[in-house]
Amino acid sequence: MPCSARYFAGTIAALALAVSAALTPGARAQDYPARVVRIIVPYPPGGTADVMPRIVADWLSRKWGQSVIIENRTGAGGNIGAEVVAKADPDGYTLLSAPPGPLVVNQNLYPHLDFDPLQFVPIVVLARVPNALVVNPSKIKAASVKDFISYAKANPGKVTDATQGNGTTSHLTSELFQMMARVKLQNVPYRGSAPALNDLVAGNVDCMFDNLGVSMQFVKAGKLKLIAVASPDRVSSLPDAPTIAETLPGFASVTWFALAAPPKTPAAIVDKINAAVNEALHDPTIIKRFADLTAEPAGGTPQETAAYFKDEAQRWKNVIVSAHVTLD
Repeated sequence: MPCSARYFAGTIAALALAVSAALTPGARAQDYPARVVRIIVPYPPGGTADVMPRIVADWLSRKWGQSVIIENRTGAGGNIGAEVVAKADPDGYTLLSAPPGPLVVNQNLYPHLDFDPLQFVPIVVLARVPNALVVNPSKIKAASVKDFISYAKANPGKVTDATQGNGTTSHLTSELFQMMARVKLQNVPYRGSAPALNDLVAGNVDCMFDNLGVSMQFVKAGKLKLIAVASPDRVSSLPDAPTIAETLPGFASVTWFALAAPPKTPAAIVDKINAAVNEALHDPTIIKRFADLTAEPAGGTPQETAAYFKDEAQRWKNVIVSAHVTLD
């Protein structure tokens, strides 16, 4: 082979090697993000599931120098938005932010899903927020869990209970309460917390088991009454609010909000997102804004997040089976 031909062939080979190296996951992670990152929220604007990732997205936008935007894709207990992410390119530019429903609950509740929740790549849990029983004070006069149970027993199936949608933690918390308190409430499903809370404040429904994130603003304004929190212990910021467990021993329900990536997203990209979010969760500004939502920052490694998802899937499966929860 002539010298010039050998030189040309060697140059082509070197270029091919360089291109190949540039396409490796490590190289992609090093440049990430190079464009807009979408975080899909499978619930409507206004609820904690929407507000919390917006806070984090704004922080990430400033850190990365790239826009991180929230896109709401609602419906089917979070399944519609989750499916969008499940079928997105695994490049880190489309992420899912959600409470337990589409990540660990729905595979035990829906007879068919067009995606496999177990294939999502866990990134990090953003925060945990206690659930609570809140009522419209003009509809429900109960001042305690004991009073509420007595009223529900006297009016079986007549107390209307707003939920964030079938299969959500709001719905499952209600089912757990009904099973343990031996009462029957009328489930009224919505497409997220915000529309459910709007109807509860308007008096179109009687009560709701919601996370304290957004509902507390209505409690403080006197539009809703907080009966009790569903965390195992009293909340430090609400020391006078009793727990449901003080009346129903063992009762516990806490909502968490997490980030996950499409199946087969490279670990290098997941680790980079995880590191940035963990940094955000230690920022005093983020901590303060989460506190306003009665939220406790979580964080941790992707491996710890995966183990947590597994434990939570089993826990909520136990509730679904024990309480005979269905979508009907």
